[in-house]
Amino acid sequence: MLLQEAPVVWNALKGLICVYKPTEVSVLKMRRILIHKICKEMNSLEGRPPSDFVAIVGDPSKKLTVSVRPNYADHPLVVGSRYQEQDLPVSWSNYLGFHTSGVLLFGVRWGTKQAKYMRENRSTRAYKVKGVLGQVTDNCFKTGKVVMRSNWKHVKREHMDRFLSAMQASHQKKMFQTCGIDMQSQTAYDLAIQGLIRPADKKIPVLYGIKCVEFNPPEFMIEIQCINEYEDYLMHLIHEIGQKLHSTAHCTAIQCIRHSRFTLDHALLMKHLTIPNILDNMKLCSNILDEMANDRTKITLV
Repeated sequence: MLLQEAPVVWNALKGLICVYKPTEVSVLKMRRILIHKICKEMNSLEGRPPSDFVAIVGDPSKKLTVSVRPNYADHPLVVGSRYQEQDLPVSWSNYLGFHTSGVLLFGVRWGTKQAKYMRENRSTRAYKVKGVLGQVTDNCFKTGKVVMRSNWKHVKREHMDRFLSAMQASHQKKMFQTCGIDMQSQTAYDLAIQGLIRPADKKIPVLYGIKCVEFNPPEFMIEIQCINEYEDYLMHLIHEIGQKLHSTAHCTAIQCIRHSRFTLDHALLMKHLTIPNILDNMKLCSNILDEMANDRTKITLV
């Protein structure tokens, strides 16, 4: 591929890309940054030359002169840059909150359909959420004002693991109850072997897995596999953990480490958002989507 020619690059610029969203940067701002960088680099490439037109001048009764002149109505200095930011459609597949960092998928041009499919498919996501015992803030996050302090030294690792296991079991039971299925029935078993059970209501958060991966009191970190979650829910989840352990807690960091099969290893940093890297990442994402489609076909055949 000739990356020096803008029309060739533009034709290849369609699909999903995986980027890393920093904390305290909104998804809308990430979208604007991506569009700006793509258009800026596209306009720096070699574009198509300005068109010409045939001019016929002179007196028809005497002599006419035919000449080819440049068409300034199509010149970039007249009409502006070839690639405008408002002409580049970009949409996100998963929405991350302002304080959440991690894996974020964008669909560019035709990739907006793939992003919509990923969004409607309600794929599971994985998060690493950090918290601190002994303090409560007014917004359940570290940016809030501390409104209460409590003792945390009685909280042990086994207490944390026991409560998280109970919480996971409670959510699994809740999934079957919302479907109206007895967990001890054959129907429940048949559904379980087919894969994850998704709630009919898209607004109900469900935890498929939750475990403590780091415990250095008063700080701790849990890993969550979930669906239909949102930033405030994860923050209040840390607050609930602190209460159930007869203490208090607030959230200090949230990182999305996986969206469906897209992980941190696939995500581009903001400094790497260049045309060559974006095209390579689109190819990588396309391969992952093909693998997902093949696996679904195998499951259907089985």
